[in-house]
This record gives sequence, C-alpha cells and structure tokens, in this order.
Amino acid sequence: MKPKEILLNIQPRESEFKLNSDLVGDEHISTSYDTPIRPNAFDKSDLTKKNIIEFHFKQIMETLGLDLNDDSLKGTPSRVAKMYVDEIFSGLNPRNKPSISLFENKYNYNSMLVEKDITFYSNCEHHFVPIIGKAHVAYFSNGQVIGLSKINRIVEYYAKRPQVQERLTNQIANELKTILKTQDVAVIIDAKHLCVSSRGIKDDSSSTTTSYYSGKFNDSEVKNEFLNYSFK
Repeated sequence: MKPKEILLNIQPRESEFKLNSDLVGDEHISTSYDTPIRPNAFDKSDLTKKNIIEFHFKQIMETLGLDLNDDSLKGTPSRVAKMYVDEIFSGLNPRNKPSISLFENKYNYNSMLVEKDITFYSNCEHHFVPIIGKAHVAYFSNGQVIGLSKINRIVEYYAKRPQVQERLTNQIANELKTILKTQDVAVIIDAKHLCVSSRGIKDDSSSTTTSYYSGKFNDSEVKNEFLNYSFK
C-alpha cells in the first residue's frame, strides 16, 4: 500500500487541535545540544517522505480554505515536499554531510584565518519560518588547513535543518574543532528571525548575535582581533 493510501485513513481527534500555550508560545527555548532526531528518522526513503509531506501539506492548504484546483496552487504540496526533503531540511540527513579534505599547512601560516560574512538560510524550529544570517568563522591551523569553500558547506549543512541559533553556533564550532583537530576555533552568527519580524512582536529592526570561543580565542586580545575582522 502506498504512503498516500495509508494516510488517507488517519483522522485527527478533536482533542488534538487543542494548543498548549506553553509549547506554542514565544519563549526562546532549546532542549538539546544535538538536533532532536528520532532513532528511526531515516528508515523511510526520501521518496516516501515526500509523498507523506505532500499529502499532509495538501490537507493544511485545504483546511485553510485554498482551492487546489487552481492552476497556481495544485502543484504546491508536491513542491513543498521536495523543498523540505531536498533543500531547506536536507541537513537532517547525514548522507548530505559534506566531505571535507584537509591540506598540509605548507606555507607555515600560523596566524588567525578568518572567513566572514558566510550567508546562510535556516528555519526556526519553533515556528518553521526562516532565519537569515551571516556566520563569521576563524581558526588557527594545527598543521592542516581546510578549503575555504568547505567552511561554507559546513555552515550550510547545519543550517539546513530546523534550528535554534545557539545550537547552530555550537554545531558549526564543534564540527570544525573535530575536523581540524584543534581547540582554536571561533564562530559568531548574526541573524534575523522571521518569527520575530514577521509575526509575534513584529520587530523588523532587531537581530540576534551568538558566539563560540575556544582555545586561543579565550584570550581577550585574540578575541578582539577576531571581532575587529568580523565587524569592520
């Protein structure tokens, strides 16, 4: 039986529509350092996931009163399903983790290396609306260096999942520490959250900054050097 046929028999009970204000409020909470993923998250194929998401998103649209017979809307459930699995939440699947190559530091470059203004697009796990920001990343070589584009790919991989900014910052930093085999890593993220600017308080002018410093970056002079590079 196809996933769509199975799901057609699922009817939510009236009690399931009752919203818990503690769960859907505006408190900025994070429950886990790691992205909370179920152990069986990858038992289903991507195609099966797309079929299930397409079915349910169609129900959402129809519940909102939209006419899916309209030429502009009838393909939307399928488009959303493909976007969720292949694009904006592709970082949930470990198969999409970028392959990282390291190179010997033949130039004996021992100063700070900074890559700034890495643009990323993520989604808030509380409301599933976009987080749009820039990441600034720095490290000191421990004998090896990483290709610059690979830093971008690490940022993108962890951004492409439902996130909170604090977790995203830590995940990027710890991935770099593991790959580069060094504690001398720093990450700053400055981002706008559409759950703040497009709904709720509707404050379009504010942004959120998070940071991670380890190793040499705990020294105030080194930290200030990084900050000067990142925000000048």
